[in-house]
Amino acid sequence: MAKTSYLAVDMGASSGRHILGQFDGERIELEEIYRYVNGPIEMNDGYYWDFPGLWANVREGLMAAARRCGDTIKSVGVDTWGVDYAYLDKNGQILANPHCYRDPRTDGAMERAFETVSREEIFEHTGLQFIQINSLYQLLADRWAGSVPLANADRFMMIPDLFHWLLSGVASNEFTDSTTTQIYDPRKGEWAYELLKKFDLPTDIFKPVSQPGTVLGGLRPSLVKESGLASAKVVLPGSHDTASAVMAVPTASASGTADWAYISLGTWALMGIESAVPIVNDVVSAFNFTNEGGVGGTTRILKNICGMWLLQECRRVWNQQGKGYDWEDMNRLTDGAVALRSFINPDARDFLTPTDMPEAIRAYAVRTGQPVPDDDGAILRTALDSLAMKFRQVKTMCEKISGQTINTIHIVGGGIRNKHLCQATADAAGCCVVTGPIEATALGNLLVQVIASGELNSMSDARAVVRASFAGEMTTYYPHDTQRWDDAYERFLSCFEL
Repeated sequence: MAKTSYLAVDMGASSGRHILGQFDGERIELEEIYRYVNGPIEMNDGYYWDFPGLWANVREGLMAAARRCGDTIKSVGVDTWGVDYAYLDKNGQILANPHCYRDPRTDGAMERAFETVSREEIFEHTGLQFIQINSLYQLLADRWAGSVPLANADRFMMIPDLFHWLLSGVASNEFTDSTTTQIYDPRKGEWAYELLKKFDLPTDIFKPVSQPGTVLGGLRPSLVKESGLASAKVVLPGSHDTASAVMAVPTASASGTADWAYISLGTWALMGIESAVPIVNDVVSAFNFTNEGGVGGTTRILKNICGMWLLQECRRVWNQQGKGYDWEDMNRLTDGAVALRSFINPDARDFLTPTDMPEAIRAYAVRTGQPVPDDDGAILRTALDSLAMKFRQVKTMCEKISGQTINTIHIVGGGIRNKHLCQATADAAGCCVVTGPIEATALGNLLVQVIASGELNSMSDARAVVRASFAGEMTTYYPHDTQRWDDAYERFLSCFEL
C-alpha cells in the first residue's frame, strides 16, 4: 500500500523537532527531518521565550519537509508545553514575547489569589492542580503589574495556538492546551468565565475551544510560496504535548479505563490515569491532581512532577565546570552510588529554578537531616531514587482516585533512555513498567492527523498502530527487591510534607 505523509512539529521546553510520519495503513514510520534548540531567555529579571526565533525554526522545518517529500504532505500539526500564552490585538498582532512559566513573577501569586477567591472555589471551577506556573497566576501577575499587552488584548492564545494561527491564518484555541490554564471548566466544557470575572480578568478575550482533529485549512499563501507545500492542511492535534504523548501510549485497554497509569517522562514527568469523564471531588483536590483534556473525549487525571530537569541541570552545572559528562557518564556514576541513602522532594520550590542544582540537592539533604550526597554519583542517585519513590506515591494516589488497582505503568518519552530510573520505578511501585515509544508526543500528534484524514477511525485504532509499529522499541521491567524499597518509603515521605 502506498504511504501517506504527515508532519508533526513537536516543540519542547529545551528543543524542537519536525517529525515526518509515513503511514501505510497498518504501521507508521517516523523520521526526524529538522531539529533546533529551545530554552527560556533571561531578560530584565524575567524569563521569556524567543518566539520569533521559534517561528523561524518552524518555517525552516517546513522547507526541510518539502525538500524531503515534495508536495505530498497531507497535514501538519503543532504540539508544545502547556500554560504559557500571548495576546493578539484587534489587528492580529502579537502584543509581546511570551513569558516562560519559570519566570519568578508568579512567586507568591497563588497565595495572593486565594485572598480573592478561595483555593476550594478555584478547584470547583477548574478541577486543576495548584502549581504557580499555571496560566491563571501568570494572568494575575500581568493584571497586578498593569500589563499593557493585557489591557490591549483582543484574544488570548496558548503557544501552540499561536503557531497554528501563523501557519493557517485561522485563530483557534485548542482544547487540550486550554485545559492546562486553570481558567477552564472541564465539567461545563468552556472557559471558567465566572472565575475570570471574580479575578477582574477580561472574559471577551477567551474564545470558544476547538477539539483535536479540527482541520483549520491550508497553509498561508506566503508559506506555500516559501515551502512549496500547497496540499498540506493545518490540523489541530492534542496540542498540549502530554495529551499527544498519552494518545500514543500502547495500551490495549479500552479508552478511558484506569487499570493502567502513564508517565510522560521528559523535563517534566506527567503521571496519571485516563478517565472517560472529569473527576472533580475532594480526593482529587486533596491530592492536588489535575483534570486536563485528552484526545478522543477523554480526561487526563494527572499530577505534574519535576522530571529529568533534575538531571539536566546537574549535567549543565558540571559541564560548565569542565567535567564534560555525556549521558552514559551520568549512568555510570549512578550505577556506582549507594541506593536509597538520601531523598529529596522533586517538586520542592528549591528545584524549580536553582542556579546550581547539585548544590540545591545537597542543601536539601542538610536541611532535612539526611546524609549529604558527597559526590556526583550520590547526587544523581538521590535524584533518581526520589523520582522513583515519587512515582510510587502518585500511583497510590491514582488508585485511590479511581478505585482500581494499577497493574502496569506505561512510560513514554525521552526519559526512558535512563534504564536505571525505569527499573527503579518498577521496584518502587511494585508493578510492571512498560517503556516506549520514545517519540510518543510526535507520534500522538501524527496519529490525530491520520484520524482527521479518515485513514483511521478512533484512538483505539491508533494505539493498535503504535503497538504494531514500535513493538521492538518497547521494554518491560519487572519489580525486584521490592522489600528494600518498601522499607525506605517512609524515609522518603518523612523528608517533606505532603
